[in-house]
Amino acid sequence: MGEVSQRKFRVLAIASHPVQYMAPILRRMAKHPRLDLHVAYCSLRGAEGGVDPEFGVEVKWDVPLLDGYEWTHVPNKGSGQESFWGLNNPGLKKLIREGNFDAVLCFVGYVRASFWIARGAAKKSGVAFLFGTDATTLAPRDEKNWKRWFKKIVWPRIFSMADQVIVPSSGTHDLMRSLGIPEERITLTPYSVDNDWWMEQAAKVDRAAERNKLGLGEDEIAILFCAKLQPWKRPMDLLRAFAKAQVPGAKLIFAGEGPLRRELEAEARNLGIGEYASFLGFVNQSRLPVLYKLVDLMILPSTYEPFAVVVNEAMCCGCPVMASDQVGAARDLVLPVAPDFVFPARNVDALAAKLSSALDRERLRRLREAAQAHIRTWSPERNIEATIRAIEAGVSRLRDL
Repeated sequence: MGEVSQRKFRVLAIASHPVQYMAPILRRMAKHPRLDLHVAYCSLRGAEGGVDPEFGVEVKWDVPLLDGYEWTHVPNKGSGQESFWGLNNPGLKKLIREGNFDAVLCFVGYVRASFWIARGAAKKSGVAFLFGTDATTLAPRDEKNWKRWFKKIVWPRIFSMADQVIVPSSGTHDLMRSLGIPEERITLTPYSVDNDWWMEQAAKVDRAAERNKLGLGEDEIAILFCAKLQPWKRPMDLLRAFAKAQVPGAKLIFAGEGPLRRELEAEARNLGIGEYASFLGFVNQSRLPVLYKLVDLMILPSTYEPFAVVVNEAMCCGCPVMASDQVGAARDLVLPVAPDFVFPARNVDALAAKLSSALDRERLRRLREAAQAHIRTWSPERNIEATIRAIEAGVSRLRDL
């Protein structure tokens, strides 16, 4: 691979829409001396105002998503819905065929027509085609068993089509191996956020002042749920576990919107903890470092969570995290810092027991430092260097055919 490893690669990254987590990584990739990067967006949702189907409210991120790298909006001829024909971007074909690219990084899933348009164009043009998944199990979000069996049969064939499979976590890596994908065809590209930005923003926060704004006393322990209020995120499990644990001097904060909000507010009153639970609604990106900095612990009890970069964000801001065993980030990010902070999903009693035993102020203080130290090892730099290795492998494999 000597000749290939010295090359500068012309790369097309295809994404469904601009994402607040990915934009900083793309900016860094655009500056890398070994990459000539261009990004193709199948829609501009997120950069332009629009209703997020899972938040249930209009969302426009208040951080720059389109600055610092070259990008193209490829018109979508599809419905825009969450379906196969929701993303149908035939312009990808011309872009790939005429772009003189070495590799295509496809971040659009195979369940969208645009994935197959891009793959067909890459194959015909002799361009390395790299893609993957963030899933850590075959279990689908809607828990329909037939989908599990479908994936078990179809996924080995689909992922074997990749010139290199890119995966964001060790859990996904193991899943690919279990499906028979050879080790040499898989590259772990750690799912990271812009660590420097989060740490810099958190360092500016006056923790005492911000806690005071939310009515938090100096000795009160603040527990955060930061996610969409959707069934698979299991916010109700946390609410009920909090009530069951009866931890003195603790308050529970929900940051996020979704269809469960009214039910959660009603249940908080029914459980007699209405005064200890607050609901902030949707919190935009620029305010999240403040939130992570002022709380003492974040908890994510999801039953379906392929990774969860809110874990990265929180740890960058010095916020310890407790997560269910179905959260992809639990294995790579939570376990190395606090092994006892991972609990079985759906088990309210187990979560309540964790809350009762884990909310020691001195230990939480120590874990703030440990969280920041560990997240430094899960960085954008590591992600980009791994991505370059994946591109090298994919280009070399295609050249050797």
